[in-house]
Amino acid sequence: METTVLAVFAFVVGALIVATTVLSAIMTLVVPRALPVMITRWVFMGMRALFKLRGGRARSFEARDRDMALYGPISLFTLAATWLVLTGLGYTLLFWSLGVRPLVKALELSGSSIYTLGFVVPANLPTMVLAFSEAGFGLVLLAMLISYLPSMYQSFQRREAAVTALDVRANTPPTATAMLIRSSIIGGWDRLEALWREWEAWFVDITETHTSLPALVFFRSPHWEQSWVTASGAVLDGASLRASTVDRPRSPDAELCIRAGYIALRRIADFFGVDHNPDPHWPEVSISIDRREFDQVCRELAEAGVPLKPDLEQAWRDFAGWRVNYDRVLLALAALTMAPYAPWSSDRSMIARNGLRHRKRTRSGA
Repeated sequence: METTVLAVFAFVVGALIVATTVLSAIMTLVVPRALPVMITRWVFMGMRALFKLRGGRARSFEARDRDMALYGPISLFTLAATWLVLTGLGYTLLFWSLGVRPLVKALELSGSSIYTLGFVVPANLPTMVLAFSEAGFGLVLLAMLISYLPSMYQSFQRREAAVTALDVRANTPPTATAMLIRSSIIGGWDRLEALWREWEAWFVDITETHTSLPALVFFRSPHWEQSWVTASGAVLDGASLRASTVDRPRSPDAELCIRAGYIALRRIADFFGVDHNPDPHWPEVSISIDRREFDQVCRELAEAGVPLKPDLEQAWRDFAGWRVNYDRVLLALAALTMAPYAPWSSDRSMIARNGLRHRKRTRSGA
């Protein structure tokens, strides 16, 4: 009687493990929407803790970036291995509950089935049905992963093409100041309007790809000073300065770009459980940029010949009103992805460290 109860319990637990694992894979790889998946979250959080421990010993951000470049791919590989291991464990319990004893024999049959090796032959019809179903799940998991990777890398390449191209207009690391100054010098204000439209489409694209394929968030740019987060911040700050401070005719494209940008960043932040105000208003909600930093940028723009609005007090209020929409989520995503330093766009706690590093290079003549 006790053995029967234990067998029933093992069958229920095994079935739950298999169902949860297969559902996790489907929700991660197939369902085209942002859904929180427990197994996926646990794997990425566990791998992040390991990489954070290793990265804490890095002597420079470049070394840390090299380590973190492996975080996304290795976590994705670990996730696939976790799915296979959990499925195999679940079927091991199912086979054991149907009389395949001892437990090692049940494990051998499960491994033989999920990898379609066939070195263990099921003894009866129930175990044969289970073996066929496990082999089917193994093939389905493999097929989904194979189809998932090309789609993910296509999205990655689209994202990074825009990030790399931004270097032409905004330098590396990208800044809104460099973008506006360069546009003013070459008389490229009309081309800047095209940039806002391009990045509006880019923000729409990452809204979909970075929530339905969340591993993409952690895939780092080929160059250690580049990041999709800091590029987003530079474009949004450039559009915000264009809308609030630059004395040019109103730009609807810049304003639409800002809206597309903060919607994208908020939805990605929502997927990762980042706490933020869904409808912030300045000055009730503060921003990480202070008036001194804004005035310094205005001086740099004016010295470079960028036309500024005469009322900088109103310009500051307008800029803060735009920035408050994306300030919190931008900095949170920079911290989440361990983005490199970029003025106004990355984790603000890095500013002091970055300034110290540059002062040391200056003193040494580097």
